[in-house]
Amino acid sequence: MLAATPAELVVLLYDGARRFLRQAVKAMNEGEVERTHNALRRGERIINHLDGTLDFEQGEISQRLHTIYLFCLSQLNAARMFQDASKVEEVNELLGELRDAWSLVAAEAEQG
Repeated sequence: MLAATPAELVVLLYDGARRFLRQAVKAMNEGEVERTHNALRRGERIINHLDGTLDFEQGEISQRLHTIYLFCLSQLNAARMFQDASKVEEVNELLGELRDAWSLVAAEAEQG
């Protein structure tokens, strides 16, 4: 894809974050602390990027997304501290819901 729309880029970012979070869960379940940490950091970087690009002039949706991203980062930090893969899975599911919503936005933008 040579020319992705902004919504399509957001979908790709969610896909990347979710891939890293799945890697983190696998590493955590295998007791590989360094690999877990590296995968979590990559996922966190993407979430931080998504948060950093929010346009708060777009209204309430940006504030809600900001709150969700902060929650995700907090959960990932707790997952790292307590080696709790269920917290990573929870964030992964939440990002999956957001990804699906953005995918619909991207499809609607493409059609209209």
